[in-house]
Amino acid sequence: MGLDSLVNASDEVVPYGGKSAFTQLEHNIVASYLITAGIVSLASNIVVLLMFVKCKELRTATNAIIINLAFTDIGVAAIGYPLSAASDLHGSWKFGYTGCQIYAALNIFFGMASIGLLTVVAIDRYLSICRPDIGQKMTVRSYTLLILAAWLNAVFWSSMPIVGWSGYAPDPTGATCTINWRQNDASFVSYTMAVIAVNFVVPLGVMFYCYYNVSITMKRFKASNCLENLNMDWSDQMDVTRMSVVMIVMFLVAWSPYSIVCLWASFSDPKNIPAAMAIIAPLFAKSSTFYNPCIYVVANKKFRRAIIGMLRCQTRQRMTINIEVPMTASQIPLTQ
Repeated sequence: MGLDSLVNASDEVVPYGGKSAFTQLEHNIVASYLITAGIVSLASNIVVLLMFVKCKELRTATNAIIINLAFTDIGVAAIGYPLSAASDLHGSWKFGYTGCQIYAALNIFFGMASIGLLTVVAIDRYLSICRPDIGQKMTVRSYTLLILAAWLNAVFWSSMPIVGWSGYAPDPTGATCTINWRQNDASFVSYTMAVIAVNFVVPLGVMFYCYYNVSITMKRFKASNCLENLNMDWSDQMDVTRMSVVMIVMFLVAWSPYSIVCLWASFSDPKNIPAAMAIIAPLFAKSSTFYNPCIYVVANKKFRRAIIGMLRCQTRQRMTINIEVPMTASQIPLTQ
């Protein structure tokens, strides 16, 4: 049976009792959430990008990572939210086999790109604070290669299910598409284990190592009253590091339920996964798109000043915020 007929056959669309695990009212509630979250995410991330366009001081090599993160959020908000919301209002996936493959691949692509870019942020923090001897040698080309590596890694892992390593299919609610964890064969298990290892465990290990050493280094300099030897603004460094750590913690919160579902499906009967867990996991994963802009504003006072100034329509001359984050070589303007 083809996937289109699978989607249209209510008796086979989900493994829970032969019908959708949710009532149409519940689908409508999920759709309302997706529409609201999509609008908030799209608007807030566009504001972030406009802030970078308006404030030339923001366009540094390091902040290019944040710009790329905003693009991943916009991608999910512009593609993932609308298609999923429309399907929930319809009560089942309504864009056919091709739409399912494209939708699922793009969501995985942007998710993998996000965690790759967050890993690059952690590496940048480590090199800037703990290894300035290496950090000072970083160039715009170095940052470009790191960012490109994050995107290429996302391309690889999101395309594998399309070419036959695991696969994409509607989830148990039938209203969205994701990795086909209902078919937990060897292909799915091997793909899931590889993705979790390469795009979850390893990045989190790198992030933990980087931020642990950043914390130790900062405490050591603070205790010895030698902060001036760092040749950088202590307040700015604390702001950016705090912002980065919060982003990573929230990303972990967002993607952990999805990882748990995939692991559960790999080592147990997928039919035993609660219906609520099946829908909450992808919703949590999508939530990372709209809280990142909030983190930029709350955790970093210079981002906050820039956005407030832009929203108040201040001219560039009046927006004297000195927004660039002083990170040795990472201060290099992208125009150079």
